[in-house]
Amino acid sequence: MTLRPLVAGNWKMHGLKASAGELQKIIAGAQKLANVDVMVCPPATLLADFAAVARGSRVAIGGQNCHSLPAGAFTGDIAAEMLKDSGAQAVIVGHSERRHYHGETDEAVRAKALAARRAGLLAIVCVGETRAERDAGDARAVVGAQLSGSLPEGAADFVVAYEPVWAIGSGVTPTAQDVADMHGFIRERLRSRYGEAGERIRILYGGSVKPANAKELMAIDNVDGALVGGASLKADEFLPIAAVYG
Repeated sequence: MTLRPLVAGNWKMHGLKASAGELQKIIAGAQKLANVDVMVCPPATLLADFAAVARGSRVAIGGQNCHSLPAGAFTGDIAAEMLKDSGAQAVIVGHSERRHYHGETDEAVRAKALAARRAGLLAIVCVGETRAERDAGDARAVVGAQLSGSLPEGAADFVVAYEPVWAIGSGVTPTAQDVADMHGFIRERLRSRYGEAGERIRILYGGSVKPANAKELMAIDNVDGALVGGASLKADEFLPIAAVYG
């Protein structure tokens, strides 16, 4: 099954108001890309402004994290409903940096994915193994456990992003065979759990995606797009990745 690809940029803790100029360049370039969904996930401080700038364009705006509850005494947190109210259409949950630096468990990630569903946002659920886990031969076991614990039951209304932790920001990219093997494994798990609907869940690859390797990575079976980190901060690096799909 051919799925409409998604190329999403995770800006992480980068960007000030002046970065709106870069977004405008991305919007202009994306207008020519009819065969791919393009998304930018800026820091929360820029989300409402970016959503206003992107309204009516081919570029969707997403958040980078959300709380599992719609409201409450949680200083510094942001509810999925708040993201939606600010103009977001999606939210990343369970990124390895959230799992590592903030101790987020699979259970917490699942609760956030359910919160995204509750608010009408597309959840991009991240999974991936560390270098030590891969070297120990545990990559599939780790990713399988994350899928089991992090994905919501019911509708297959989310995206999965496979990001090998050891490749994020390192400049090191897994071999095409490594990516094909893991994405095939994830597809099998989705098919087993969600039936025919599991075929329609997009699986993104993330981890040192850049213009030089995007064409090879995006051509791999069961790779339905990319979750891009550093290369998404500049339009002249991000747009060529999305342009792989024409």
